[in-house]
Amino acid sequence: MRESTDPAGRRWIVHLGAVVLAHALFASPPAVEAQQAGQVPNVGYVVGPLPSECKITPFGEAFLQGLQDLGYVLGQTITVDRRCYVTDAHLRKTLSEFVRLKVDVILVGSPAQALAARAATKSIPIVCGSCGDPVDNGLVATLARPGGNVTGLASLSAELIAKRVELLKETLPGVSRVAVLLYPGNPGTRLTLRALDVYGRALGIVAQHLEIRNAGDFEKAFQSAATAGAGAVLVPDDPLSVNERTRIAELALKHRLPTVAGHTQIAEAGVTMAYGPNRTDLYRRAAGFVDKILKGSKPADLPIEQPTKLELAINLKTAKAIGLTIAPSLLLRADRVIE
Repeated sequence: MRESTDPAGRRWIVHLGAVVLAHALFASPPAVEAQQAGQVPNVGYVVGPLPSECKITPFGEAFLQGLQDLGYVLGQTITVDRRCYVTDAHLRKTLSEFVRLKVDVILVGSPAQALAARAATKSIPIVCGSCGDPVDNGLVATLARPGGNVTGLASLSAELIAKRVELLKETLPGVSRVAVLLYPGNPGTRLTLRALDVYGRALGIVAQHLEIRNAGDFEKAFQSAATAGAGAVLVPDDPLSVNERTRIAELALKHRLPTVAGHTQIAEAGVTMAYGPNRTDLYRRAAGFVDKILKGSKPADLPIEQPTKLELAINLKTAKAIGLTIAPSLLLRADRVIE
């Protein structure tokens, strides 16, 4: 284990070999065990999959800010044990460790993480910051009455596919073939395919399915899209897409393929357009679920909340670079125009 300090003066505790990182305001595992007597509640927070360095994300910062806004003092009235993982096996090991430590709440950020957490424990409450379509992916019984130990916020990824396809068609009226990146390990992939079948067909779009299993698959996928004559690329929600957003943007520019994503971070990195929930807001609101659980509410009785803030981001710089004209009316509707 070693310690380091970031430019803001915050101390980090890095557990070498396990790619585990905890903020100075978070508890390191030995401290967590010392607190199991119950004076200070502890939240176990998993982040990933991350390929290398484990840095705190804007989502993590939003969650911490949400706790502070609710009156919690990090390190004094609550601790957050934040751990990053690389592989699915590493995720399962991390969750097992949280169960052994008897954390009070587990915070996860995706449907796949939530399903892994539920497999690890049926008793510890699980709060999901961005759970896709939690009824369809089997995480909860209903949005109003989750019924188990999982609750949190839906990102409704599949439902938003329709809007992304509409935006794509509005930008490229003549497009008829769209390459779609699919993630087999993502519980939302089946729902994405269903939504694409319905909305794509209605708009005269044929989808070319391209599987992405790891970071090395992106280059082959974009090459296949270009060779097959795809007019654009659709990037559904998946943590891997966010981690590899710079690579995706580079490949889209290289092949001159307009690309629409679900995370606005990916548009910031350089793809043409993104439309989806403001995930920073979702993670801030996740703090409210943790607060209610620590005050005695049961996850089974806490209704799943839906996004209240949806964002359209357009990267005008990229559009110009690939020779794509964005209609002024669409630019006016954008929440962010990146120039």
